[in-house]
Amino acid sequence: MKIADILETASMPLASPSYPRGPYRFIDRQYMIVTYQSDPAAIRAAVPEPLEPDGSDRVLYEFIRMPDSTGFGDYTESGIVIPCRFRGEPLNFVAQMYLDCEPPISGGREIWGFPKKLADVSLKVNRDTLAGRLEYAGQPVALASMAYKHDNILCGGNGGLVCDTAPLVQKLSRTQVNLKLIPDVDGSPAIAQLVAYNLADIHIKGAWESPARLHLIPHVNAPVADLPVRRVLGGIHFVADLTLPYGRVLFDYLQEAGACRTDSPTARSSLPQSA
Repeated sequence: MKIADILETASMPLASPSYPRGPYRFIDRQYMIVTYQSDPAAIRAAVPEPLEPDGSDRVLYEFIRMPDSTGFGDYTESGIVIPCRFRGEPLNFVAQMYLDCEPPISGGREIWGFPKKLADVSLKVNRDTLAGRLEYAGQPVALASMAYKHDNILCGGNGGLVCDTAPLVQKLSRTQVNLKLIPDVDGSPAIAQLVAYNLADIHIKGAWESPARLHLIPHVNAPVADLPVRRVLGGIHFVADLTLPYGRVLFDYLQEAGACRTDSPTARSSLPQSA
């Protein structure tokens, strides 16, 4: 195999790459998001600087069913998202993610720095209830429920004659941020970045809201309960087609650390002095 062939390979392993090149299109992607208030100190501890919590004390707990995704297959994931700010810009920090399929774990971590771990996740309709369940190492970790298709938030209040998807598209288009950490061959950091991305080509197929419930159970390897539920504010359920494009570096910790060392008094004293 020639060098050019190696550099054209989308991902490891060479014999059977885990995922192809993007962008990545998702069809009928189904979300259940439970918004709740948590402990501000716990939120602060989970958010890496220079991001700042937005002060609302809100956390978004997500279950996402992805039956049809380019290059990643059919899978379900669950995790925690924290509303934050970066230099005044509102954005969402993805703090924890758990899912049941290898390609999106590998691709998510290697490309965008998604904090993905292997677990058992489900999002199902059972009679009149939309229910999400996360298990790790055979133990339940998160249980969420809301009424199925309770209140239509796209067409409600106008007899269903006019449906406005713009507010939800705007929310989905909001900048998302991951902390990407990849070690070098000697164990030192090779990549330490905040990676930003924005979902694109969003088509909302339906959206509903209802009261919701969320139960988080402490687990050492899936610590979602470290952000405790103080008060559940409600749930939203929607189905959409969308594209996950490649990301961009929002903040580089290694560059910042190098700049800090260069600007330190010790570093400045070692620099050549002008005559």
